[in-house]
Amino acid sequence: MKDKNEFYIKLKAQLEDTTDFPSDYMYKFIVPSSGNQVNEVENIFDNTGAVINTKKSKTGKYVSVSIVVNLDSANSVINYYKKAEKIEGIISL
Repeated sequence: MKDKNEFYIKLKAQLEDTTDFPSDYMYKFIVPSSGNQVNEVENIFDNTGAVINTKKSKTGKYVSVSIVVNLDSANSVINYYKKAEKIEGIISL
């Protein structure tokens, strides 16, 4: 868990240095296509005005999910990552 906290601290610093909030932020996730994970990701961003695109992998085993959403702070960006990391099998890019 320590590594994740360090990752989020570093990410927050980078976002605050490079981004003027409010700003659009793009999330990219890969999830297994066999379960309900795509819906779980979409539900996290429900009612946020996010633009969500999905694309199946060549083999059909995975789905790439791209989300663009306007956020007001680096903390908001990190909060969505923390919600998403609870989804089984998700990979954040």
